[in-house]
Amino acid sequence: MFKFAASKQLRDFTLNLSLQVANGEIMVLMGGNGAGKTTVLRMTAGLLTPDSGTIEIGEKILYNHQTKINYSVQNRNIGYVFQNAAVFPHMTVYDNVAFGLRSRHLDSLTLSERTDEWLDRLAISDLARIKAGHLSGGQKQRVALARAMATEPHLLMLDEPFTALDRRNQIAVREWICLCVQERNIPCLLVTHDLGDAEAVGNRFCYLDRGRVIQDDIISGN
Repeated sequence: MFKFAASKQLRDFTLNLSLQVANGEIMVLMGGNGAGKTTVLRMTAGLLTPDSGTIEIGEKILYNHQTKINYSVQNRNIGYVFQNAAVFPHMTVYDNVAFGLRSRHLDSLTLSERTDEWLDRLAISDLARIKAGHLSGGQKQRVALARAMATEPHLLMLDEPFTALDRRNQIAVREWICLCVQERNIPCLLVTHDLGDAEAVGNRFCYLDRGRVIQDDIISGN
């Protein structure tokens, strides 16, 4: 279970909201530009510090204003896939997927096995030795998702993961995201502007406006 109850003074308004996402559930965050969607992801990831509140994943408190708990980015164990599928263009696909694992100083056998596993799961094993800068948008998004999942995160966050993809790749990446969340049984936050994407992958729909939740519904059929 992911729990977010925090506030942050932004330029034009104060973000102040509460969210809860169960294990195996995908919550879709929607709202206009500047509504606070990406700010929620950034605060959860530790890239931005709230002014007050708490952020928790399971039994682990990531941030608590009163007790001064504030885990660093690398110690939050969150898989974060950015809108532009931020891969390292000068590195091979294999090294991109293995990047987060190397920072955890795993033994070479475990690192190799887990990297190979996620290359296979995301159907990019044949691209392993290719420099990521030469990939298409859909391939880069799969590499970014494999890299995020290889670290066995306790929470998956995706910021507009479908915008750079053609229709065929949109459908494929949607399916992979749903499968990853279900198999790992982890909560997921997904930001999108597209109602079709929300209905295709989400279990719940949360609409934000000026940093507040104005609608929170179960998505029928999911």
